[in-house]
Amino acid sequence: MTSRQKEIVTTSAKLFKEKGYNAVTMRDLATSLNIKAASIYNHFSSKQEILKVIILHIAELFTVGMQKVLNTNTSSIAQLKILIELHIDIAKNHPNMLATLNTDWNHLETSLEYYLKLRNEYEQNFRNIIKQGILNKEIKPIDVEVILFSMLATLRNLYLWIPKKEQLNDQKLKLDLIKIFIDGIKN
Repeated sequence: MTSRQKEIVTTSAKLFKEKGYNAVTMRDLATSLNIKAASIYNHFSSKQEILKVIILHIAELFTVGMQKVLNTNTSSIAQLKILIELHIDIAKNHPNMLATLNTDWNHLETSLEYYLKLRNEYEQNFRNIIKQGILNKEIKPIDVEVILFSMLATLRNLYLWIPKKEQLNDQKLKLDLIKIFIDGIKN
């Protein structure tokens, strides 16, 4: 992307987080960028295209991160630790884009099927890591769906909490969340 496209995407994500996708107009975006609405169309064909770029960028960051985890030859516990760190890094580095993904994904039109495929594969891989950990007796025999839901519900909503913490220590947060999640399920 060009620097102007990145600026449009960043500003859009912030506005989508604040107002919601449906409430934001191209005129709102232009006003926030201090440009004419027509100028945005030199970079993106529509608000829908901007939404697609935001959501698929974040979804693909998770997909690439998961693929790296799956390519490691480590224990399920080690893989879960890496995934927790991945979620923290994405939430810290892209809070507005993550918020848009979490709240506005259902507004995707032509890319909805692709996004749902990425999300479902990610969740299935996460589930499989937990199942393998239970089979290997690394993880307590707790309902896999309860573990998955508990972890993802917290991790997916870090974008709400992280920006409120001015003196956030990334490493301490990673260690604390790993301790909370992993100690609770570790066999």
